[in-house]
Amino acid sequence: DLNRTTTRVKWHKYNGGDYFVTICTKNRIHYFGEINNGKIQLTGIGEYLRIQIENTVTVRKGNVEIPLYTIMPDHIHLIVSISCRDAPRASNAPRASRDNHFGQQSHNLASVIRGIKCAVTKYAQQNNIPFGWQKRYHDHIIRNQIEMNLISGYIIENPIKWEGLSRRDAQRASNKIEIGRAVQQEC
Repeated sequence: DLNRTTTRVKWHKYNGGDYFVTICTKNRIHYFGEINNGKIQLTGIGEYLRIQIENTVTVRKGNVEIPLYTIMPDHIHLIVSISCRDAPRASNAPRASRDNHFGQQSHNLASVIRGIKCAVTKYAQQNNIPFGWQKRYHDHIIRNQIEMNLISGYIIENPIKWEGLSRRDAQRASNKIEIGRAVQQEC
């Protein structure tokens, strides 16, 4: 739909920064696998999705990193870090200097997500696997290390919480993992 309005903020180009992204399958169908004992047991398409996520760094030639992700039965959570020389970080540029366009389309968040979604869709079609994505995805600009840590914990705990295990068990499993780089580092 070409007349669809964007849910993206207008003051950020999505071509530099750290983003928490959730992408769901169409109708929340469990295409990627099932959770068993707090771990995902991937289907063939789930395994292909994992490979696409892990190969994103190579495909994008170093300007994209996915330091943490989890594949759930009907959705994925990712932290996507995009580096570039000219992009202001979410919290560093004054509002007055922010443009209201999304920048070069081959180097922004939408292109990363589009690449993953297209690759998995193509794989499904080539292998006659019924499959579909929701049309949109949810993103959140990660603004500081506190947000990064909270989101990282959420991603790590998500498979464990899926089965309704206790928070204490989830904390033990995540072992309070922290993404060990400065989020607000200038590129």
